[in-house]
Amino acid sequence: MGAQQREYKKRISSATGMKKIFQAQEMIAAARISKAHARVLATTPYADAITDAIASVVQHTKDAEHPFLVHDRTSSNRVGVLLITADRGMAGSYSPSAIREAEMLGNKLRKAGKEPVMYVVGRKGESYYRFRNRPPHKAWTGIREEEMAEVGLTIARELRDALLSEVPSEHLDELYVVGHKFHNRFRQEPRIARLVPLSLHGDDQAAQNSSETFPLYEYSPDPESVFAELVPRYVESRIINILLQSIASEHASRQKAMKTATDNAETQIQKFTRLANSARQAEITQEITEIVGGADALSSSGRKER
Repeated sequence: MGAQQREYKKRISSATGMKKIFQAQEMIAAARISKAHARVLATTPYADAITDAIASVVQHTKDAEHPFLVHDRTSSNRVGVLLITADRGMAGSYSPSAIREAEMLGNKLRKAGKEPVMYVVGRKGESYYRFRNRPPHKAWTGIREEEMAEVGLTIARELRDALLSEVPSEHLDELYVVGHKFHNRFRQEPRIARLVPLSLHGDDQAAQNSSETFPLYEYSPDPESVFAELVPRYVESRIINILLQSIASEHASRQKAMKTATDNAETQIQKFTRLANSARQAEITQEITEIVGGADALSSSGRKER
C-alpha cells in the first residue's frame, strides 16, 4: 500500500507542476492578446482604405492597367502560397488548421495543372514540410512580434519581385496567403486570401461588396501612375495585416488551449488525490484488521498479555 501511495503522490506532484506551467502560459497569452489586437486595429483601416482606392480606380477607369489586375496571368504555372504558422507549440489547433488549409489549396492547384510554391512563416509549418521531404521555397522563423511588420514588408517585396519577374523559373502567376482571421478572443478561423490577381469583389473577405459605389476621384498625373503606387502598397498592407491577425489568433488559441490544459491537470490532481486517500484508508483498515485478528488469536489461545 505504501508504494501505491508514493506513486499517486508522485503523479499529483507532476500534475501540479504542469498546472502551474499551463496557468503561466495562459496568463502570458491573455496579456499579449490586447497588444496584438491593437496592432490589428491600427493596420486594418489602412489596408481597407487602399482596397477602396484601387476599387474606385477600377470602377471609374476603363483603360488603367497593371500586371496584378490581369486575371489570366498564365505564364509559368507557378503559384505562390504564403503559409503563416506559429514558432512554438501549445497553441491548440492554430498551426494544424492553417497547414490543413494550405494542403487543400495545394491539392486544388495541382489538380488544375499548377505548381504551388510554398513560402512559410513559422517553425511549425517549416518542420511540417521538411519532415515530408518537401522543404518550402523560403521560410521565415524566429520572428519577434515587434519585428513582424518589418518582416512583413520584406516578405511582400520578395513576393512582389517574384510576381513581376520575367524569368520563368522565378515568376509567380498568382499569390495566395493562408493565415487566420481574428474576430475576437473566442473566435478565430483559418482563411485563404488571394492577393494576385487582385480580387476586389471576389472571394476575399476583406473586399467591399460589388454593389457599393465609390466616390469619384481626380487622378494626378494619371491612373496608371496611381496604380503603380497603390498596388504594391496594397499587397504589402494586406500581407502585414494578415500576419498581425494571425499573431493575435495564435495568442487567443494558446490561451484557450492552456485553459483547457489547466482544467485537465486539475481533474488529474483531484483524481489521484481521491485514489491516494482511498489507498491510505485501505491501508489503515488493513492495519486495524490485522490488530483485531491478532488480539482474537491471543484470546482464543488462552494467553494473556502481561
